Amino acid sequence: MIGAGFWRRLGAILVKEVQQLRRDRLTFAMMFGVPIMQLLLFGYAIDTDPHHLPAAVISADDTTITRTIVSALTSTGYMDFTHRPASEEEANALLQRGEVQFVVTIPSDFTRRLVRGERAQILIDADATDPMAAANPLASAQPAVEQALRRDLTGPLAGHNPKPGGVEIVLQRRYNPEGKARLNIVPGLLAVILTMTMVMMTALAVTRERERGTMENLLAMPVRPIEVMIGKIVPYIAIGSVQVTVILLVSRVLFDVVTQGSIALLGLGTALFITVNLAIGFTISTVTQNQLQAMQASVFILLPSILLSGFMFPFRGMPVWAQWLGEVLPATHFMRLVRGLMLKGADLADVSGNLLALTAILLVVSALAISRYKMTLD
Repeated sequence: MIGAGFWRRLGAILVKEVQQLRRDRLTFAMMFGVPIMQLLLFGYAIDTDPHHLPAAVISADDTTITRTIVSALTSTGYMDFTHRPASEEEANALLQRGEVQFVVTIPSDFTRRLVRGERAQILIDADATDPMAAANPLASAQPAVEQALRRDLTGPLAGHNPKPGGVEIVLQRRYNPEGKARLNIVPGLLAVILTMTMVMMTALAVTRERERGTMENLLAMPVRPIEVMIGKIVPYIAIGSVQVTVILLVSRVLFDVVTQGSIALLGLGTALFITVNLAIGFTISTVTQNQLQAMQASVFILLPSILLSGFMFPFRGMPVWAQWLGEVLPATHFMRLVRGLMLKGADLADVSGNLLALTAILLVVSALAISRYKMTLD
């Protein structure tokens, strides 16, 4: 039988565990913070069917009919015509930089061909690097245009109503014509893998020394915080470089993902991204007391990097507040950079904004890490 001594000992252990949990406020906060963050992100921020995507229109035929077509595409809810480029070259540049998702081109003879009963064509170029974001808008374009023309071309204009198939929408899926998901996922994995490994490894660096009791030796050395930080980070930069090389080789051999842009630019952006993640990990190590806390805090960084960066779900499908949060994450900017270089053949002008964003995040995180670093154990 279970005696009274058993219950006393069990009660003592329970009290001890509760008190220890109360002292470990970071772990206690993570137990509630991570589930709440998951609920908020999946409930409010994630949308696999994005609407109001930025689009550009080149209309060389400004008539009532062409304005009806543009209005019909807008009414689908998928396209917002935010740009009106003056030339095809300007439109291509907008598409390559990712400023627009679609470019709609209406030729100069569109209305004339329609009135004559001939087949009139409209060209829609789509940035298909993310097939999920482009699929529904392209599928809705043809029926929306046909329905709008039947509705609006009445009365004196009824004779201009096109016959079935009279308006042909030519779809051109740029950068990923076959709509292969792996062309979007594989470059994104580069950002996710580096975030997961670099942040976690560096986050454990200082906390491991603190747990092993070797922190005293480090603090006794005549080194400055910035020197300690650089010394902790540099070895992992080499590890990250090896990881990137392996990922790129596997992507080329197994998935046929070939880098279309500059390898030098990709190397520069990758080195900058690795350094940013290592600085984040070092910052985590300065505010955590043990390796368990460091791993928990790393997960708190990794989860938003996966969900809010555009890796799993279309970035423009998220609400504005979630997009603002995503812009703070280095993974968001690196994912745009690596996809632009690997899939679109982007140049320095196209990715300069992302490089500047990564540099700014690095400076802020480094300043925070140095300010948090303590030269004493107290």
